[in-house]
Amino acid sequence: MPGSRPVEPMETESMWLATTPTTDYPPLEEETSVDVAVVGGGITGLTAAITLKKAGRTVAVIESDRVVESTTGHTTAKLTSQHGLIYEKLRSGFGEEKAKQYADANEAAIDEVGRRVEADGIECNFRRTSAYTYATSSKDVQQLREEARTARSVGLPASFVTETPLPFDDAVEGAVRFDDQAEFHPRRYLLSVADSIHGDGSVIYETTRALDVEPGSPCRVETERGEVVADDVVVATHFPFFDRAGYFSRMHPHRAYLLAARVEESLEGMYYSTDSPPATIRSHPALGEGGEELLIAGGQSHKPGLDGPEASERYRRCEDFLREHFTVESIEYRWSTMDYSSIDSVPFIGRIDPRSRRVYVGTGFNGWGMSGGTAAGLILADLITDGDSPWADVFDPQRLPPRSAAKSFLEENATVGGSFVGDRIKALLAALEGRGSNGVPERGNARVVRRAGRPTGLYRDEDGTVHAVSAICPHMDCIVRWNDAERTWDCPCHGSRFTYEGDVLSGPALEGLLYRKR
Repeated sequence: MPGSRPVEPMETESMWLATTPTTDYPPLEEETSVDVAVVGGGITGLTAAITLKKAGRTVAVIESDRVVESTTGHTTAKLTSQHGLIYEKLRSGFGEEKAKQYADANEAAIDEVGRRVEADGIECNFRRTSAYTYATSSKDVQQLREEARTARSVGLPASFVTETPLPFDDAVEGAVRFDDQAEFHPRRYLLSVADSIHGDGSVIYETTRALDVEPGSPCRVETERGEVVADDVVVATHFPFFDRAGYFSRMHPHRAYLLAARVEESLEGMYYSTDSPPATIRSHPALGEGGEELLIAGGQSHKPGLDGPEASERYRRCEDFLREHFTVESIEYRWSTMDYSSIDSVPFIGRIDPRSRRVYVGTGFNGWGMSGGTAAGLILADLITDGDSPWADVFDPQRLPPRSAAKSFLEENATVGGSFVGDRIKALLAALEGRGSNGVPERGNARVVRRAGRPTGLYRDEDGTVHAVSAICPHMDCIVRWNDAERTWDCPCHGSRFTYEGDVLSGPALEGLLYRKR
């Protein structure tokens, strides 16, 4: 049963990072001028950069850490236009024409990766396969049938099926199958793309954090190491660090947990359930000579930092699911991923706001960043070089969301407001509760207390050393919460993450949590 095993420290490491070398591109050392500055070294930024370079533009990719190590390095790596049950929602909310734009853009993304893999001889385990969204409850079957019908009407290779290759197929009531989708090793693919970008007037800058953008002719990207001057700027930083259009109120984060395991069964295809929270399953070809195929499975998606099971418990629930349905020989890797969703589930791709005519954004991929990020890179390159893209309208960041999204907007912003107020009350109560013990947690644990009237995060490591940081997220002053599996402080409002010493792991926060002397 979930939670029945004793709590033990968990090692977490992304399979994609563990099986590829680290990069070592230089930091920015002096002011640089290029045609296009691309902020963010994930799949969106690198796809835009290589497409622009092939079109004759010089580009500078600006990455705060190392390329392909953040969100793109923690994915399930499904390349698919099947994004859960989205097409009937798109048709009813945006119309059939825009639903087709969404479908065509994501199908083009799959083809683009396949074309580049073949043309450049990239060894990244790329293979075509089918994708399934399946239901284990009969109440979802009619919705699956409608989704398959709508997906076919916009040109997708979709069908409703009652049988799947899953070993627990007898529990499956039905599924939507998309043929000719793909899976790959995203980091092996993108490290090759990065290598093609760097040189001949274009450059990748690592360990260079962008701080602001000054729109204009030209634009200026301010970094902690100097400026990059460019005609156009692409903001591809997962959550836009340059936000003058209220993206923080139009997107919400969610975190999910993944395992890669050796199992006795072989499995073809990629799978996503209609359960709440949904489960995700896919296999991956053998890594290295004589290696065995691994099965990737997970789920337990939730809003980061909110009340509910600890991260370690969510990992255990993923393992319970895996062991219930497969014969597990060993768990090889554990990692988590965080994604942002827009209130209408459609990414924002295009000009970042009406006033910044030469600054572009790609964000809010709703957990489908491999196809969505590739599509975004292609669309943004088209907008910069040609002024238009055949798929741009449905993704326009200035679009009016359908009425059905209004409830989501109110709920998400109420959640943020509740965290802002409620967490301050909890911090005060925790401080009162911990007065007798000075509020210091047990070894391996953390808590938020009040020190000198301010919320303070205390983590006591296994050696007994206490690490104290401000518990106030510098993005918008929400109170961070402890992630016990990965030993990080996570913001429940907009998803920023910090090490236990306060350093930024992922934004939108640009500054770390202030260190507090004890």
